[in-house]
Amino acid sequence: MSSATFESAVASALQREVRGRWRRNLKLTAWGAMAIAALWYSAVQIKLSPAALVSGVPFMWDFITRLFPADLSYLTLLGGATVETIQIAIWGTLLAVIFSIPLALLGARNTTPHIVVFHLTRLLLNALRAINELVFALIFVSAVGLGPFAGVLAVALHATGMLAKFCAEEIEGIDKGQVEAQTATGASRMQVILFGVTPQIVPQFIGYAIYRLDVSIRSATVLGLVGAGGLGFSLIQAMKLFKYHQTATCILVIFLLVLVSDWLCGKLRRKVI
Repeated sequence: MSSATFESAVASALQREVRGRWRRNLKLTAWGAMAIAALWYSAVQIKLSPAALVSGVPFMWDFITRLFPADLSYLTLLGGATVETIQIAIWGTLLAVIFSIPLALLGARNTTPHIVVFHLTRLLLNALRAINELVFALIFVSAVGLGPFAGVLAVALHATGMLAKFCAEEIEGIDKGQVEAQTATGASRMQVILFGVTPQIVPQFIGYAIYRLDVSIRSATVLGLVGAGGLGFSLIQAMKLFKYHQTATCILVIFLLVLVSDWLCGKLRRKVI
């Protein structure tokens, strides 16, 4: 190949690279402009206004100042509600762990008995995760009445969706070598699941369960807003009666409960994993 031909080929390649880079930059610019336009439109639609927030600061400050000092004598009446909140979170998470194990096996491609079962299970898990605990609590309050039982069921269903999905993804990511080795020795499907799949996902599943317990405690503190028991019920009662100092006490207890649960769950996670 002559030097002139080589230089021509290099120049042609450089021109193609420049044109390709220009097209990519044009596409990125167009997508960026559309994203900015969409965000601007949505900001207008939802009335996103920093000026409104700034003008409302005095009203927020007035509300906050009404909360202090907290009525610490109200703490004695919140003991039962605090225990109830913890019980809702523990039982809800425990039921979620029980429900999520079979659903995770059905929702993983390498352990599901049929592809149709896989898709139906994933659809169910998506529905459980999509519906908020407060919505579940409203449904169960209408079924079983006011009280913590509705809160337990609400936490359990929502947590099941999360735990089963995470566990199913862990199952799909296991080392296939162990499973193939056990299958080659003539192990049954249940034996493969018990001795080939389960040992590989137990540490991760326990970690997810501990994390979910932490989240469930946070969720259980507000389920009382719709009558599902716990600290949320005391909080909404105090707010409805305009008892600001008692409201501050409820918020303080919720904050301390979440703080302690986060610390305990962190220690449990470090010990188990």
